[in-house]
Amino acid sequence: MNPQQVVDKILAEARAEADKIRRQADEQRAAEQARFDGEMAQFKEQSQQMATQAAQAEKAQLLALARMEAMKDYLREKARLLDEVFARSRQRIGQLPDDDYRRLMARLLREAVETGDEQVVAGKDDPRIDQRLIDEVNGQLRDQGKGGLSLAAEKHSLGCGFLLKRGKIQTNITTDVLVGQARNDLEIELSGTLFQGSDARGAR
Repeated sequence: MNPQQVVDKILAEARAEADKIRRQADEQRAAEQARFDGEMAQFKEQSQQMATQAAQAEKAQLLALARMEAMKDYLREKARLLDEVFARSRQRIGQLPDDDYRRLMARLLREAVETGDEQVVAGKDDPRIDQRLIDEVNGQLRDQGKGGLSLAAEKHSLGCGFLLKRGKIQTNITTDVLVGQARNDLEIELSGTLFQGSDARGAR
């Protein structure tokens, strides 16, 4: 399995968890709707003399409160599941076989380089980002006139991945940042799906 396939597999598993979150949210909303309908049936029995307009206002208020509680529960569960998913994602990247990990880091280096004379700061506990890897990437970048990367003597303490430095400019390409970006993208996607579903139900 090549590095891209590993990353794709991690994101596929994250999306599977996202689908699970959406299903749970749908089930929870259905349960809240059923509970609300039952309460409304009782409410209607006790308030036949209420004006239609007042009844509708009360229903809208009750439904809004029920949706708010359902949203809070959904967000708590979503955060818990995403914490677990992306913690496993970070762990799996760190546990890649050496060759796969080095290929992934080489690709990330090639994509992150701008001028080609940056310094690469490896993690203090990450011996796989070494001079041999830098030499390999420099060889691949030489045709673009960017094969002047150097391995910095300093080390970072941010886990797997690297920092790319040029003067005062620093680019963080550690797994925490990469996984964090993937999580943000997924949360935006989940939020959009949730609010679309809420809008559709609110229009009924």
